[in-house]
Amino acid sequence: QIFQPLHTLRAAEKSLLPGYHPFEWQPALKNVSPSCYVGIINGLSGWAGTVDDSPADTITRRFRYDVALVSALKDLEEDIMKGLRERKLEDHACTSGFNVMIKESCDGMGDVSEKHGGGPAIPEKAVRFSITIMSVSIQADGEDKEVVIFRESKPNSELSCKPLCLIFVDESDHETLTAVLGPLVAERNAMKESRLILSVGGLPRSFRFHFRGSGYDEKMVREMEGLEASGSTYICTLCDATRAEASHNMVLHSVTRSHEENLERYELWRTNPFLESAAELRDRVKGVSAKPFMETQPTLDALHCDIGNATEFYKIFQDEIGEVFQKANPSREERRSWRAALDKQLRKKLKLKPVMRMNGNYARRLMTQEAVEVVCELVPSEERRKALRELMGLYIQMKPVWRATCPAKECPDQLCRYSFNSQSFAELLSSSFKYRYDGKITNYLHKTLAHVPEIIERDGSIGAWASEGNESANKLFRRFRKMNARQSKAFELEDVLKH
Repeated sequence: QIFQPLHTLRAAEKSLLPGYHPFEWQPALKNVSPSCYVGIINGLSGWAGTVDDSPADTITRRFRYDVALVSALKDLEEDIMKGLRERKLEDHACTSGFNVMIKESCDGMGDVSEKHGGGPAIPEKAVRFSITIMSVSIQADGEDKEVVIFRESKPNSELSCKPLCLIFVDESDHETLTAVLGPLVAERNAMKESRLILSVGGLPRSFRFHFRGSGYDEKMVREMEGLEASGSTYICTLCDATRAEASHNMVLHSVTRSHEENLERYELWRTNPFLESAAELRDRVKGVSAKPFMETQPTLDALHCDIGNATEFYKIFQDEIGEVFQKANPSREERRSWRAALDKQLRKKLKLKPVMRMNGNYARRLMTQEAVEVVCELVPSEERRKALRELMGLYIQMKPVWRATCPAKECPDQLCRYSFNSQSFAELLSSSFKYRYDGKITNYLHKTLAHVPEIIERDGSIGAWASEGNESANKLFRRFRKMNARQSKAFELEDVLKH
């Protein structure tokens, strides 16, 4: 009985969906309607129709960004009031100076096609964009320090992660993606310049919003920020290092890229003011080759970092089983046999089934000391076993630092030792594992070794800002679409978004 079509929702349910509560913006938002009662809208509203192979009005449904934020804040109304009481702040004195931190996540989902019915198999892909309210703080009049009155305790749960926009589109289809997310970007930019006036706890209060696009995997960051794809020689979305530089100097890099800089570099790329050759120009702009259309926070995504590094360790394990350090390029058959041996061993000893694509759960189980012990049974020389154990030992010391929601509280010792550990890890790679890291290194290993301490110093955490909540919610999308959505193309996204 809980899943009704939208027009039959009861009053109590309507209050849970965006578009129920009155609010206003001061100054009014540029190019955004002042109406507060806007529910689910067609994400392409405002675009002129085109003659296309599929009717475009079914591909996307979204909430208006400001309306969704109001709804999310009203959900937290009790927590905000409780926070004020706990900090002994006078309720009626605190009507302005609220700051709200928003984490934005966006992720492409592979195959979401229905598994039944005849007709051609079209690969249906989807993109989800969602927001999480990370914290609400207040700067009381005359005070110079902000006081945090609400902090999301589970920033990576699908429960705190509110969907804003659902699109049936391949994340690589840059034109459609920018067309659909364009209005969201415009609303977000308008909100940065304005204050929201909303009744919380019976009094109108004013809120300012700060947005951080941190829940993106590297592919999406590169897409949004106009950088070349992940295989580019410009290996990093945070600094200008090339793959070769990053493999020779693994640890000493600082975060230099930013949305503004990417925009400036795109202008250089577009206009080529110094009349340089393609190669010189590309070196000047460090791999920016498209117009950045959405600002992302230069950070590293903890979930994909874990997955990327586990993929790399999985390959190292295969190389060690086959003793690649003393062979020149082994044949495909040999490599296949090492992989089979590794999979068989992991399955037998750890009950770890081989996966087509590395995922978070497999990565968590593979990156453990017990997994290394199991792999070491297949590694012939004691010296190599020692190197492998040491490598994993260091990794396990480093991982909690970028996984923890609050590393200074949860793993202070490992945080202090991080730079030292990453230095040792890098030395091990360039000595014992030189056969693999001579002149090359993977994107996420570079970030793990070079950028973690600086990002934590700046943001206080990496784990809290990860894309994990959005990724977990992808499972909900699949489930709701199957179970709780009307089968008609015109309504299915609307129903999924509502749930």
